[in-house]
Amino acid sequence: MKTSTKDQVEGKLHKVKGEIKETVGELINDSHLKAEGNVEKKKGKVQEKVSQIKKFVEK
Repeated sequence: MKTSTKDQVEGKLHKVKGEIKETVGELINDSHLKAEGNVEKKKGKVQEKVSQIKKFVEK
């Protein structure tokens, strides 16, 4: 698997995990968990952008 594809998949997983943590944090009123989810979601978005850059460079 190309590293760009791997980064894209991992990025999507981080985004999903972040969204779940954020939602659970909201439901149980846990601001720490909500913030942790937000950070993880942003980490996933960054990783997806890295994937796009790698694909561009590989061409």
